[in-house]
Amino acid sequence: MTPLGRKLRERIARCGPIPVAEFMAAANGDPEHGYYARRDPLGREGDFITAPEIGQVFGELIGAWCADVWRGMGSPGPVRLVELGPGRGTLMADLLRAARGVAGFREALDIHLVETSPALARLQKAALGGTPASWHRSFSTVPDGPLLLIANEFFDALPVEQYVARGGSWHRRAVDFDGEGFRFVDGPCVPDPPWAAGTGPEKGKIRERNPGTIVLVRAIAKRFAARRGAALIVDYGYASPGFGETLQAVARHRYADPLAAPGDADLSAHVDFSACAEAARKMGARSHGPVTQGRFLERLGIDIRRDRLMEAAAPEQRAAIRSACHRLTDPAAMGELFKVLALTDHDTPTPAGFEGSPL
Repeated sequence: MTPLGRKLRERIARCGPIPVAEFMAAANGDPEHGYYARRDPLGREGDFITAPEIGQVFGELIGAWCADVWRGMGSPGPVRLVELGPGRGTLMADLLRAARGVAGFREALDIHLVETSPALARLQKAALGGTPASWHRSFSTVPDGPLLLIANEFFDALPVEQYVARGGSWHRRAVDFDGEGFRFVDGPCVPDPPWAAGTGPEKGKIRERNPGTIVLVRAIAKRFAARRGAALIVDYGYASPGFGETLQAVARHRYADPLAAPGDADLSAHVDFSACAEAARKMGARSHGPVTQGRFLERLGIDIRRDRLMEAAAPEQRAAIRSACHRLTDPAAMGELFKVLALTDHDTPTPAGFEGSPL
């Protein structure tokens, strides 16, 4: 059993089953034994690969998007450029390289990275190569001011609550230990579930909810009520709310049992983009999308950027560039499952990539 598994087993013995959200929070974020506290999870030698690690074109297009939105905001300076969960810092490094091509934009940026992992923060500092930046453990400590925020594969790692239908009622799902391993169990009955009416319980049906995501989206959108700003959320998830279990674990690039080895695998769940958009609008922000990642990158000109990179690349590099762009946009790879949502203040024009129909 993992060190965190022993810790959780002892907690269950003292206090009883743990709600799924608390189990997930410990698995990913325990300061001593949590998954992100001790390792670099990215790359071929890690457990998974994110879009910025697939190819430089992703971060460069995000940089161009930020510069275009900044001009639509009236070119404020300074503007807080914030990334939530920056991974190895690859996206930010590629973004800043693209930013140099827009007059005045790079000089206007005040860079802030929100990161809880000491191991990843060290890699981010190395990737930025001395570029002035500030690190935060929470978005709440980012200074006030005009805002450009990027969150790529961040919200999927925030803990989800699960509710399961049994005997005509909804029950909060929990994790217990049966002497051999962890298992899901039905927790207390929830007479008034925290979602819209008209979704009566059907035996075995599971509903997920991420209150932490909604709290953070509201905090971001609230800033747009007083200051100019835009946020770009890229993640895997669904455009409309629905039922079903999406909690999953990934280790060594393979799906794993989310309960088998807490602290040794990345736990995540699909993002409910409709809930994010609704939460932002209730705080007075505008929402744009979601659109699929494939359509978003195509609208930003990924094909043009791919061809320019290939013109300057050595023959052996061209296949890698073509493969990376295909993986980012192909519906069978990341192009369909991953969605993109933008949030802005009411005065900023509709951002690039969100023109026309949402999906």
